[in-house]
Amino acid sequence: MKRLALAIGVLGLAASLAGAQTSTWAVDPAHSEVGFAIKHMGLSTVRGHFNNVKGTILYDAADISKSTVNVTIDTTTVDTGNSARDTHLKTDAFFDVTKIPTATFVSTSVSKSGTHLTVAGNLTLHGVTKPVTLDVDASTTPMESPMDHKTHTGFSATTTIKRTDFGIGASFPTAAVGDDVQLTIDMEAIKQ
Repeated sequence: MKRLALAIGVLGLAASLAGAQTSTWAVDPAHSEVGFAIKHMGLSTVRGHFNNVKGTILYDAADISKSTVNVTIDTTTVDTGNSARDTHLKTDAFFDVTKIPTATFVSTSVSKSGTHLTVAGNLTLHGVTKPVTLDVDASTTPMESPMDHKTHTGFSATTTIKRTDFGIGASFPTAAVGDDVQLTIDMEAIKQ
């Protein structure tokens, strides 16, 4: 009977430790953004960003491949530093924010090599879903914020997508508006 109780106690401890290896992190919208860069007429690079990025990261320290990322981007916040261009980008010629006000990224796999992560997933943008792979720098060390006394961490990720794959600016030739869009994701997350 004592052995059975001991075995049950050990299994319970192992289960609680396994659960402790998985943590949930909420994306901090105040310190996160998705930036983009695209060529204009092959001459200059236009840069902009989206604010109001929200989401959840489920991090499994014991098995990184079991980690998940689920993020929503508010496309109505598009900002290139030029209000006329931003208004045009919000129309149905580009992001159509009245009908499709958000973009989402949902991971399908996570792998790690040193301080770099490779996060593959599905990006839904302008109502079209395509697979993308993010190269993530996860070299920051989590720390306690003096403001909220919670643990924060940060990530930077990059990828390149083709705007025409998502039907964005379909009436604009690539000679006028480049097809390759470089995305840079800077994200801060708070442990829950």
